[in-house]
Amino acid sequence: MQTAFVGDLHLSADRPDITQAFLQFLQQGLNNVEALYIIGDLFEVWMGDDIAEPFTQEIATALACVAKQIPVFFTQGNRDFMLGKSYCNQAGMTLLPDIFITQLYGKSTVILHGDTLCTLDIAYQRFRRFRSIPVIRWIYCHLPKQTRLNIAAKIRQKSQLGNKQKQYQIMDVEPGAVDNLLAQTACSLMIHGHTHRPAIHPLPNGRQRVVVGDWYTQGSVLMVNPDGCHLLQLPFDVSPSKMA
Repeated sequence: MQTAFVGDLHLSADRPDITQAFLQFLQQGLNNVEALYIIGDLFEVWMGDDIAEPFTQEIATALACVAKQIPVFFTQGNRDFMLGKSYCNQAGMTLLPDIFITQLYGKSTVILHGDTLCTLDIAYQRFRRFRSIPVIRWIYCHLPKQTRLNIAAKIRQKSQLGNKQKQYQIMDVEPGAVDNLLAQTACSLMIHGHTHRPAIHPLPNGRQRVVVGDWYTQGSVLMVNPDGCHLLQLPFDVSPSKMA
């Protein structure tokens, strides 16, 4: 048996190719999988469970079918941090805390989206702390729908412009933040996304940091089993035989 991890799909109505690839993966790519973790940025933007785009209902239905067979877990990302319990209930997903610790085939494992590890991106970390304030989230959720959509468009535009101007190191995880979290959680395995740089990084003392890839040009899946961690790329025209 094995456990599957995906993240940074950034599903949106204007990228139906990614949506169809993900739906095909849910239908055909979970053989011998005992749990599915979606570790943030499932959607490109999410402005509230009450204004979800129509195509997201198809995703919820597909995930709910999977959830009847195996547990499906979801961690909020920096793009879909407003995705809440209502949509998770529709999709049969269990909403996890920002930092989740579990035992994975005998290894103490910490699972997170990964944006909190990019501590050199001071502007983003400041924004993250602000939008995490409960009263700010409450006010935001009670804004008119169109206002929230306008805010989302501005945030997305500002983020895309800012990312082009930031240095590579700023947008990657900070090694000290990784070490601190592993020490605080007493874990030997860390799994995250966010940076869009899939890799398996060996760390001192037999520890590992594994980064899940994005779905911009191909599917990206991390399979973890008793033998270790395995990163897989799935072409968007993936067939069942290629997913085995």
